Amino acid sequence: MDLFVQLFAAAMASGTPLLLAALGGILIERSGIIQLGVEGMMLMGAIVACLTFLRTESLALALLAVFAVSAVLGLLHAFLTVSLRANQIVSGLAMTLFGAGLSAYLGKPVSGIPMPGAVPKLYLPWLENVPAAGGLFANLDMLTWFSFILVLAMHLFIHRTSWGLHLRAIGDNPATADVMGIRVQAFRYGCVTVGSMLIGLAGADLLLAFSPTWIEGMTAGRGWIAVALIIFARWNPIRALLCAYFFGMLDTLGFRIQLLGSEIPSYFLKMIPYLVTILVLMVLGWRSRNKPSGAPEALGVPYIREQRL
Repeated sequence: MDLFVQLFAAAMASGTPLLLAALGGILIERSGIIQLGVEGMMLMGAIVACLTFLRTESLALALLAVFAVSAVLGLLHAFLTVSLRANQIVSGLAMTLFGAGLSAYLGKPVSGIPMPGAVPKLYLPWLENVPAAGGLFANLDMLTWFSFILVLAMHLFIHRTSWGLHLRAIGDNPATADVMGIRVQAFRYGCVTVGSMLIGLAGADLLLAFSPTWIEGMTAGRGWIAVALIIFARWNPIRALLCAYFFGMLDTLGFRIQLLGSEIPSYFLKMIPYLVTILVLMVLGWRSRNKPSGAPEALGVPYIREQRL
């Protein structure tokens, strides 16, 4: 039981950045905009959090800086894809390349410097005596608890509110939503901006709670796994939580196998999450070849108001 608790606790720590990034991507893609810039935005969130925290030693200021920079990147992506109707895939890939390059440049002076602090943990002593749950939830950091609340809030928002109905309408048929009086462009701008802020927060969580030292390219493909998680979860926040922790467990499994004295090269063990990602995509594609994918019907399609009729 202790081994399982330790493994799942490590999976939660590894899976929280994936979960936050996937939730941000779900919000963006529910509005009909493809977001492939997750990797670059996570890197920008991590380096901004690192630089701000090292200079100020204030977690609040670090997170505010992350939100501000991520919002600017989100607005840029929204301007290109919503206002200019640029190709959404190209815009997302450009965001990834831009974020990877700029973060590497900004991070050279602080590479390898440990953070002076970390995200505070919420200690719940009354949970310690509860079997299994005590080891998992009695001492989690604040961003992990925030991710739990965010999953529930997003699920209720999408499926239980009129604003969520508007979001689904815009993602499926923006022309009809426009006729009904919903401001499609403004809604998409808001979703892309807020979703980008969550993606930036995922990068900050990776640095401040999981690996408290800046290393160039420290996301190591996690942004692309988050993009895949959106598809695995069928654009559903609760499913995204389960998928994120599953891949978090795969990520920690390689390290645990090494501790057991396995002679398998570490490079092969680090490939486990990415190989499983490819296999799951293949299986889902095969099983869903004659079924609806669950994706918003207007995902990736620019909306031109003058052509709505």
